[in-house]
Amino acid sequence: MAQIESLTGISAHTLRIWERRYSFLSPGRTKTNIRFYSDQELVKLLNISLLTRNGFKISKIDKMDETDLHECVTNVLSNVTQDIEDEISGLTLCMLEMNEEEFQKIFQRRTNRKGLQVTITELIYPFLKEIEILWSTNKLIPAQEHFISNLIRQKIITAIDSLPLPAIKAPTICMFLLEGEDHEMGLLLASYIARDLGWRVIYLGQNVPVDNIKEVVRLSQPLLMFSMFVVNADQKAAKLIAKIKAQTDVTFLVSGSQYNFTKVEMDEQVRFMSSPQELISHLQIKE
Repeated sequence: MAQIESLTGISAHTLRIWERRYSFLSPGRTKTNIRFYSDQELVKLLNISLLTRNGFKISKIDKMDETDLHECVTNVLSNVTQDIEDEISGLTLCMLEMNEEEFQKIFQRRTNRKGLQVTITELIYPFLKEIEILWSTNKLIPAQEHFISNLIRQKIITAIDSLPLPAIKAPTICMFLLEGEDHEMGLLLASYIARDLGWRVIYLGQNVPVDNIKEVVRLSQPLLMFSMFVVNADQKAAKLIAKIKAQTDVTFLVSGSQYNFTKVEMDEQVRFMSSPQELISHLQIKE
């Protein structure tokens, strides 16, 4: 239930009240009597959450059929001044329903209003956190994640290609995922941020052998390195980071779930970036 609350913003207490009063929810029960919601009900809850945040009464929503519900959600999302929380919900619905047209509309509206860097930091990064929650609740199949990731990837690569080349004396940052890590989206977004701030980016991509780092540092002479740890949990992440430190004294920025760094000692060389804003601040200081 905690994950459902996080995804929808609807408290468990409110859900239980709705289940008693209205007919649109009928959760199942596990053998140990724990309440759970089907994939279809999760989509409905995301729609209902979006509508209630925008002033719709739950008693009115209860009387809507699927067509009415979808039409109201579409109208809310088409609002050019839409709240960021609603747009994240909209992207989640686009992923679950594999709706490319609506994804393009939401992404373009936010980009037109705020620019691409703000869209990445305020919309795409929080949305990636939603994906992690969906994975943890088994509410997402790989095809849905691949669908939305490839749409975002296309946008980011196009944006990177549109940026001017860095200045000749621009500082260099080397970006990579170490062996065992293949969730590249966060790294790609960080690459755009660095390029947009004028850095020269050496982008190595996924599954880079840790033993290669020493030679990469020798060749590229980076001021910083950056990596993310999503799959490699605390103990393995600590071992990989220790191997990096043994090869070079270049400052190493790391990101990902904080749970993956419980065994890692942060110091002057290894620094944890908890958010895109923190990464931006660090890169701006280094300009």
